[in-house]
Amino acid sequence: MLRQSLEQKLQQKLSPAQIQVIKMLEVPTLELEERIRQELEENPALEEGAELNEEDAYTDDDLNDDGGNNDDMDLEEYMMDDDIPDYRLQVNNSSKDDKREDIPFSIGKTFHEHLIEQLGLQSISDHQRIVAEYVIGNIDDEGYLRRPVESMVDDIVFQAGVQTDEEEVEEIIAMVQEFDPAGVGATTLQECLKLQLERKTYRREVDVALQIIEKYFEEFSKKHYDKIIKYLDITEDDLRDAITEIAHLNPKPGNAWGGNLLEKSMSVVVPDFILENDEGKLRVHLNDSNIPELRVSTTYNELFQTYTDQKGEKNAALKDAVVFAKQKIDSARWFIDAIKQRHQTLLTTMQAIVNYQREFFTEGDDVYMKPMILKDIADITGYDISTISRVSNSKYIQTEFGVYPVKYFFSESMINDSGEEVSTREIKKILQDCVENEDKRKPLNDDALADVLKTKGYPIARRTVAKYREQLNIPVARLRKEL
Repeated sequence: MLRQSLEQKLQQKLSPAQIQVIKMLEVPTLELEERIRQELEENPALEEGAELNEEDAYTDDDLNDDGGNNDDMDLEEYMMDDDIPDYRLQVNNSSKDDKREDIPFSIGKTFHEHLIEQLGLQSISDHQRIVAEYVIGNIDDEGYLRRPVESMVDDIVFQAGVQTDEEEVEEIIAMVQEFDPAGVGATTLQECLKLQLERKTYRREVDVALQIIEKYFEEFSKKHYDKIIKYLDITEDDLRDAITEIAHLNPKPGNAWGGNLLEKSMSVVVPDFILENDEGKLRVHLNDSNIPELRVSTTYNELFQTYTDQKGEKNAALKDAVVFAKQKIDSARWFIDAIKQRHQTLLTTMQAIVNYQREFFTEGDDVYMKPMILKDIADITGYDISTISRVSNSKYIQTEFGVYPVKYFFSESMINDSGEEVSTREIKKILQDCVENEDKRKPLNDDALADVLKTKGYPIARRTVAKYREQLNIPVARLRKEL
């Protein structure tokens, strides 16, 4: 049975320019530079230089109605696009780290190329070389070989069509483990440390360290030092020297290789904002010295002028050329507008954050950090919460006290003994100070830390202390124990 009904639905339309702005807000400075270079290469209607005068630009009236199309996109449809990240519209300050697209450039040798180069120096058969290349290909960026040998054997046989067995693969792995950096090709942390110690020149502390790693790794991991002293019949000084030796080893040998510029650049923070303190007046600037001025190409504007002059003698070829040019010019204009709006939105938002946290940016101490959530800045700027979230994610600000992620300045609040609202950031700072100044022979457990905070005017439950401690990446008391 057919039924007819009337449904009223309110939908917001996003223009291509608005979509560009949404995407641009999330892009940090380093990626923006690459994004602009890419756009300049792909769109001939976009070029570097100061913008054209308004009278030089075309209007949509220069085309017949059938020459263009409606590029507006439904908001719901846009948000459902698989290529668009979840913007997390909820009012909160905790979010999963955004997956950042890698910048597509690389200079120098990568970690794996470094290993393959060493393979070329080995006197092995072509068959062994194929197996070795496969083994190296399974070593992760930290330098570990975490795939089981039997799985690699199956893959080599079925995918590469090369017959091998577990014994041969294990022999190849042993060969690769002799490569630099020391510890590469290990399957576990214990094996990684053992491989590095075995390469060291014999000294007593090295020998003791090797015995600890080989025989008492679990006790070492749990810091049961008294058991290790008893089992190895050594002195406390012997143990301390051995632990110092182990502490100088690299638990992630792959990270020690710096041949890949991209790998290095990912660990270097490029600030998006620069804060200037001019005698107490705090000014925010964008770190955009490498961002070029952009304009619509004069050539494409002249094409429209040509079309306007020939309106009486239009032909299909000319019309197709103009439609193509219009699409490119529209894209260029949307891109330029998106860059401008990104600039304004970022500056307005960051200046509001700086003004809100003025005491912190003046003094540089976490105790001056005020409780602040996304909604606080949204109310000040007039932007919605999702916009503030996009601006805050993956962005950094350079201050006279160091470089901070923008998300660092957002925190929850609690009431202290005096009835004042304080930031959880302030409490975490005090908690960290307590741990740093504790007696490492008898580190404070979570109950003891809660008692210390209570005496300082912060009545916090033990489970809350445990939560803050974990957020600060501070291990439990047993693992903080030192000799």
